[in-house]
Amino acid sequence: MSFFPSSGDGAHRAAFNVRDEGKAHGLNRMRRTATALLLLMSMLLLACLMWQGGHAWLAWPRAFAEAAMAGAIADWYAVVALFRHPLGVRLPHTAIIPHNQPRIAESLGSFIDEHFLQPELIVGRLRGHNAAQSLARWLAQPENSRGLTDVIGDSLAGLLDDMSEADLAWFFDHIVAPRLRTLDIARVAGDALDLLTQGERHRPLLDHGLVALEKWLTSNADLIRAKFSEASKYTPAPLDAYIVRKLIEGMLALLHEVAASPDHALRRQFDEALQTLIGQLRTSVVHRRYGKSLLRDCIRHLRRAGGHRALLDWLRTRVVDDLGHEQSAVRNTLSHALAALGTRIDREPLVQRKLNAWWIALAHELVMRYRHLFSALITEVVKSWNAEEVSRKIEVQIGRDLQYVRINGTLVGGMVGVLIHAATLIA
Repeated sequence: MSFFPSSGDGAHRAAFNVRDEGKAHGLNRMRRTATALLLLMSMLLLACLMWQGGHAWLAWPRAFAEAAMAGAIADWYAVVALFRHPLGVRLPHTAIIPHNQPRIAESLGSFIDEHFLQPELIVGRLRGHNAAQSLARWLAQPENSRGLTDVIGDSLAGLLDDMSEADLAWFFDHIVAPRLRTLDIARVAGDALDLLTQGERHRPLLDHGLVALEKWLTSNADLIRAKFSEASKYTPAPLDAYIVRKLIEGMLALLHEVAASPDHALRRQFDEALQTLIGQLRTSVVHRRYGKSLLRDCIRHLRRAGGHRALLDWLRTRVVDDLGHEQSAVRNTLSHALAALGTRIDREPLVQRKLNAWWIALAHELVMRYRHLFSALITEVVKSWNAEEVSRKIEVQIGRDLQYVRINGTLVGGMVGVLIHAATLIA
C-alpha cells in the first residue's frame, strides 16, 4: 500500500494540504519567472543578430544573451532531470529521484542511523535536561493530571470490558503474583496514606464517612436497642429504649459537630492517629510481616476455583461502573494522586536525579537495541512510497529554490559570456 495516492487515480491533490498548495503556487510562479527570463534572453539575442551589422556595440549584449541562454537551458535541464525526464525524453541519468528511490531510502536510513541515533548524542542531550522536573511540573497542573486520568480511565474501562477470565488469570499468575511476593505492602500503604493526607485531601473521605455513619446509626436504631436489651437483662425495656435513644441522639449530635467544624478536636485526633499509623506502616516489622502474610493469603484465595472470575466481575461492577459516571470517584482520586505525585517530585531533587538516571539508562538501552530497526523502518517506508508522488512532493518543498538556480544561472551565465567576450577581444 502506497503512502501517497497513486498518480493515475486523479486523487493526488487530496494529499496536498494548505501549506503544500501555497508552496505549489510559489513554485509555479518562480517557474514562470525563470522561463520568462529565458525568453527575454532569446529575444535579446534575436535583436542583436538582426541589428549587429550596423551597430558593432551590440556584440556585447549578444555575448551576454548567448551565455545567459546557455546557462538557463543547462540549469533548466539539471533541475528537471532531478524529478522527471526533460521534455519526456528518456535520456540517461534523468528522473534521478524516482529512479533512485530505493537507494535514497537506504541512504536516508543510514544517515539517520549514523548521525541522529548515536547513543552518545541522545544521552548527552538528555543529560542536559531535567526531564523528571519538567514532567513533575506538568503533572502538578490540575488540567494535565485530569486529562491523563481521563486517558487512563477510558483505557482501563475498555481493557476490563474486553478481558476474559483466562486473560486475567495469565496476567495475575505471570505478572502480578511474582511482584506481589516481593512487595512491602505495609510501606506502600503508608506512602499511599501519606500522599492522601497531604494538603488535607482525606477530608472529603472523612466527611463522607461521617455521613455514612450517621445514616447507619439512624437506620439501625432498632437493632442497637435490641442488642442493648440482650446485654442488659435486669433493666426494664422502657429504660433500655430511653438510654439507647439518648445515646444515638448524642452520637448524632457529635457527628454533626465534627462535620460542621473543620478544626474539631476529634478531627485532630483522627489526623494524629493517621500519622501514627503511617509511621508504623513504614517502619514496623510487625506490620511488614502482616502485610506479606496478607498478600500470600490474597494470592492463594485468587488461585482457588472461581477466584479470577470473582475478581473480574468485581472490577467490572465497581470500577467500570464508577468510571462511567460524570463524578467518578476513581477518576477524582487518581487525578488528585497524580497531581500530588507531581508536586512531591518537583520538591525532591534526589528523586529527580534518580528518575533522570533511570530515564537516561532506559533511553540508552532502547537506542542500542532498536536503532537499527528504526532506521530499517524508515528505509522500508520510503521504499513503499509511490515514486512519482515522492518526486512531486520533494519538488513542491524545494522546487522554488531550484528555480532561483535557473534565474541565477541565466544572469551568471550572461556575465561570464561578457567576460569571455572581453577576454577574446583583449587576446
